[in-house]
Amino acid sequence: MADINKLLLHYLEYLELEKNRSDKTLRNYDFYLRRFLNFSKISDPVSLTPSLVRDFKLYLSRFIDKSNEKLINSTINYHLIALRGFLSYLIRQENVDVMPPDKIELLKQGDREIGVLDEDQLERLLKQPNREIPIGIRDFAVLQLLFSTGLRVSELVSLDISDINLKTREISVLGKGRKRRVVFVSDRAAEALEDWVAWREKNLKSLVGLQAEMTPLFLQLHGRKPKDAKAEDLRLGVRGVQYMVDRYALKAGLVNKPSPHTLRHSFATDLLRHGADIRSVQEMLGHKNIATTQIYTHVTNPQLKEVHRKFHSGNNGWGSMSIRESLTEFIPM
Repeated sequence: MADINKLLLHYLEYLELEKNRSDKTLRNYDFYLRRFLNFSKISDPVSLTPSLVRDFKLYLSRFIDKSNEKLINSTINYHLIALRGFLSYLIRQENVDVMPPDKIELLKQGDREIGVLDEDQLERLLKQPNREIPIGIRDFAVLQLLFSTGLRVSELVSLDISDINLKTREISVLGKGRKRRVVFVSDRAAEALEDWVAWREKNLKSLVGLQAEMTPLFLQLHGRKPKDAKAEDLRLGVRGVQYMVDRYALKAGLVNKPSPHTLRHSFATDLLRHGADIRSVQEMLGHKNIATTQIYTHVTNPQLKEVHRKFHSGNNGWGSMSIRESLTEFIPM
């Protein structure tokens, strides 16, 4: 009889070594699958049956988290996707006779809502950092970089000083699946980043007792740092950026509660609105599949909307403009 806990360890090692999955993905899969094992109490993968999966779905749908809220369908599906992957691995790599992974059906999800900031909201947010103080210089650079590049917050905080090239205005990013890509910095973001790097080089040693050439690009600036602090101990974290955006959004009076990811959405939406092709946007965002990028095409193209308003008979009334007249607006007759 195969030990399912041992097989789970093998699966996680397979994801790390053969599939080159990120540390975050490994932690998530470990969490989802151990939650299933703790629920099911099974020790042999052959005991994993469709009825057991159905019971697990029911358990997750009734589960109340620490915030006293139910799990949303997408979160439940993350558990089921991890389980599917584990079953596929057992069949293909371990030759274990288990239920087919396609027997696990995902829950239906509504259309994904994409929160974006309009130009006015974005300007209000970007005006909030006090650029006369170190934290404000850093925070302004962070906000500008998020909107300029569409980086995930985890990618931004992982940046090292060696990853940026201010001359070419390019940044080398280690994205999902540990794949490198290059992102580009706008004029405004480059100026903000130059200000931060200049301040960092001039003041870092006296402020935290470390050399200015230390690795992390963005650093924590709150509190006293121990003399033996290492570079990684001072790296600005994901929660720090989330708190930063929350604080400035509150000061800006933004009631839609934007997150760092909202700036990523706003970046993609801004490019598409101004005519960028979706394949280029996909590459800049680091999306593996074009379908992931297509969620941004919900944004109304102002030019197309104007064409619809002007020429659709439901707006103008029947016969308000002949077909010939409408065509001559675009094609010389």
